[in-house]
Amino acid sequence: MSSQVRAGLSRRSFLTGAVALSASGTVAMPRRSLAAAEFAFGAGQIRVFSDGHLTLPMGFVLPEQSAEEIAALLEPNGLATDVLTPDCNVTLMRSGDRLVLFDVGAGPNFQPTAGALAGALDDAGIDTADITDVVFTHGHPDHLWGVLDDFGDPLFPEATYRVPQAEWDYWLADETLSQTPDDRKNLVVGAQTRFETISDQVVMIRPGQEVLPGVEAVDTAGHTPGHMSYAIHDGSESLMIIGDAIPNSIISFQKPGWPYGPDQDQDMAIETRKRLLDRLATDGSRVIGNHFPHPAKGRVERATEGYRLVTG
Repeated sequence: MSSQVRAGLSRRSFLTGAVALSASGTVAMPRRSLAAAEFAFGAGQIRVFSDGHLTLPMGFVLPEQSAEEIAALLEPNGLATDVLTPDCNVTLMRSGDRLVLFDVGAGPNFQPTAGALAGALDDAGIDTADITDVVFTHGHPDHLWGVLDDFGDPLFPEATYRVPQAEWDYWLADETLSQTPDDRKNLVVGAQTRFETISDQVVMIRPGQEVLPGVEAVDTAGHTPGHMSYAIHDGSESLMIIGDAIPNSIISFQKPGWPYGPDQDQDMAIETRKRLLDRLATDGSRVIGNHFPHPAKGRVERATEGYRLVTG
């Protein structure tokens, strides 16, 4: 069975499992209340907000590993072996007269434990109308669906939305919807609805492009066809916002070669993950992962087995 077919089966199992968990009340718990992390970066400022967290059955996350392999990796790190509950983090950059969001969280219609960004911004005294730019890594629900408010209107009405061209092309292609299994079509329809709603404010991004001053688009395809990460440079400081290219601070670091269920092209995603970890460990850049434990920032170091995330 191909890795692509296995991924499809795992995703179908995930969606069924997520619905069942929601119905049972397992995931319908209050969103985690996590304070925004804030630090200076060059002449600007970075803040990492919590959008809540997800609940992912382990059979979806690690579809090819045995229970023994999973336990040997996760138990020493204090993680459950049946389900992952990764944090969802959204990065805000203040630079000059720009207020830039990298992804926008899940909004109210994905999982009940996610979608906290709008409230977190409000608590921080940030008006969504003051956001000048929204830069997307990819079109999965927990990164895109928060772009609309409860009435289906753009939550960031004054923003320019910067979208990887390959992501836009994939999600809006007629064949994407027609070739997607029925129980996953809602993911495609959700992406299409949101991209179409903001289409008048969209600027396309290509790999290697300077998206904004000091912000370079880095091709990290594999998790999705057009997944993009962003390297930010300000003087001698560097930071990379990696989306889901390195999705987990334990699994992806210690076992970068393990297939990861949410990846659409698992072989490409593994190569991307290995290449990116090597780059980050070599250049010493700070890194922010959308699903690393909040506040989600650190540096990558080589370890005896694979890599490790050094937080702070």
